[in-house]
Amino acid sequence: MTPSSRPLALVTGASSGIGLELARGLAARRHDLVLVARGAARLEALATELRGAHGVTVTVLPADLSRRDEVDRVAAALDAGGHTVDVLVNNAGFGLFGLHADTDLAAEQQMLDVNITALTRLVKHFLPGMVRRGRGRILNLASTASFQPGPYMAVYFATKAYVLSYSEAIAEELRGTGVTVTALCPGPTASGFQDAAAMHDSAMVKGKRLPTSAEVARLGLAAMDRGQRVAIHGLLNWLQAQSVRLAPRAMVTRVVAMISRPV
Repeated sequence: MTPSSRPLALVTGASSGIGLELARGLAARRHDLVLVARGAARLEALATELRGAHGVTVTVLPADLSRRDEVDRVAAALDAGGHTVDVLVNNAGFGLFGLHADTDLAAEQQMLDVNITALTRLVKHFLPGMVRRGRGRILNLASTASFQPGPYMAVYFATKAYVLSYSEAIAEELRGTGVTVTALCPGPTASGFQDAAAMHDSAMVKGKRLPTSAEVARLGLAAMDRGQRVAIHGLLNWLQAQSVRLAPRAMVTRVVAMISRPV
């Protein structure tokens, strides 16, 4: 990959769902792309599509972001090529559905490593350069899960609470620097997330018409362009996020349990 005059966006979790649609949206805006996910074949197919449709340079870096050495390898590959990351999209992440006493600890440790550790390490690596240059955009995938505890997905909800809190905090630190941070908070979305989380029997999604990944991606990119700190997809999701700030915590947790339970 040869550096060009076009802005460069790094997108993690780009092989499917919201990440794939964010990559398409950035390519349509004439951004060169570095696509990261575990599935090399799907990344290569997307890269071919975007090169042909938009004439941009697309580099594929397959990586398992649950491993710190793989996260650091992605960052080092960009540094070695002399590439400046103008847009960092931390989309990679997954969930796991079930009673916390029964869910797999190894899977939850991987979730912590991807949803929290990889995201933080990539921000820490690329943010100083953005600040020095006086420009840059960071888009972190949070969730409507960020706003309350989540019975039946306890670890996942907690990871997304971290993403929201972390994003808002550094966004304030960066005020006036030319660098912005946006936390995108979708609710349940039609993507591969439900398959990976094994949550098709949850009342949260079963029998529901869910927004598409493309709809969520459009909102996220528009919010990022404005430098908006928190972007919640959907009016009902926005109302829910506001309501939990006023309701008693025990009540909030019981309601989430009711709407998330297996059915």
